[in-house]
Amino acid sequence: MDQRLAELERKMRILDPSFSPPSGSLEARVAHIESRLEQFLAAKIPSPPPTPSAAAPPAPIQSLSVTGDYQSAPNSESRLPVAGYMETHFNKFRGEPGVLDFHRFVLLFGHSFSDRIKFWSELEFEHSIIEGGEEKGEVALEQAYLDFLVKPWLNVRAGMLLTPVGIVNERHEPPSFNGVERPFVETTIIPTTWRELGLGFTGDLGRGFRYRAYVTSALDASFFNAESGIAEGRTSGFEASFRNPAKVGRLEFAGVRRLTLGTSLYSGHTGFNTPGLNPRVTLWEFDGRYRYRRFDLRGLFAHTWISQADDLNAQLERQTGVNPNIGRQLRGWYLEPGAHLLPRRARADLILFTRYEKYNTQHRMPEGYTALPQFNRNSWVTGVTLKPNADVALKFDYNWNRNASRIIRALNGFNLGIGWWF
Repeated sequence: MDQRLAELERKMRILDPSFSPPSGSLEARVAHIESRLEQFLAAKIPSPPPTPSAAAPPAPIQSLSVTGDYQSAPNSESRLPVAGYMETHFNKFRGEPGVLDFHRFVLLFGHSFSDRIKFWSELEFEHSIIEGGEEKGEVALEQAYLDFLVKPWLNVRAGMLLTPVGIVNERHEPPSFNGVERPFVETTIIPTTWRELGLGFTGDLGRGFRYRAYVTSALDASFFNAESGIAEGRTSGFEASFRNPAKVGRLEFAGVRRLTLGTSLYSGHTGFNTPGLNPRVTLWEFDGRYRYRRFDLRGLFAHTWISQADDLNAQLERQTGVNPNIGRQLRGWYLEPGAHLLPRRARADLILFTRYEKYNTQHRMPEGYTALPQFNRNSWVTGVTLKPNADVALKFDYNWNRNASRIIRALNGFNLGIGWWF
């Protein structure tokens, strides 16, 4: 949105030297300048000459707006543009061979049934090759939902939904974040990409506040473990349980120039595959993003509580013969400053960034269980992101990974990547 606003302001200054940037929230400023730009272009482009009348009036013509969406007559049916994103990675850790992978190929499809009923979907292919019974790739439905637009402050959403937790889970396209891989905290403590079947409400409350509140399918506690915490418990809407649906909500504030703050709360029972036991998972996180001139700063803190973790460990050990050693509390946070090295007038963007992450899937253990030091981890990720275009990112980063164990050492490594969306 920041890049979109800067591009719109640049265009308006070219077309109208007397243009003065508006105030208000980021979304309000973008919408205002887009409207001004459309009015300006409409005034400059002459209307086509009238055509001879036909026996029947012509169907309304769809025009492409500056936002890239198709505008149609009220209550008419129209197709939204096809979109997508892709990313290719090269990962090399110390002492191991490098791995080249076309990591993701994602297509997004939308449809507007009317001006108040819209559909959006996201279909993902991972690792290029799909083979039965082998972990070489997957085809995943990441989003597929209907929006029923009632009021700006109250809209209904239902289907396969991205859980509104953290910065990256809902906005995980490669040009939207620095680093080849997504932040460790937002893949370990927050299990990005996290999607569930659900329904709920979304809306803009004004003065920079917006929200999302859903009831969704629950996590599956039988897949929790010591290393990845709750991440393997995602059902992704497949044979998911709605006996005890989870509740999740997110509130964001973007009313101050260049500042966005957000907080999310998730709570749900997870025991539909652990007979006689129904642990509750509660996850709270707080995040923020700020830009000052050519400097960016983003950060996030997340904490997870798992109730009945001692009983869950005992039951899973009886079932599998292996103690999963699940912690009763998980915690992680990161801070990422970045600097844009090229002047604003340049068409390209070059971002130098450093991210420090601290994450522990065994922050607190149930009574009778011992935390393993290799799961108390931290990482320094330093790199550059080159954007020859706002929608294309060439990335490099180096990872210094550490843990508290003197025996099992974390490996350092570097990553190269290219990602784009359209």
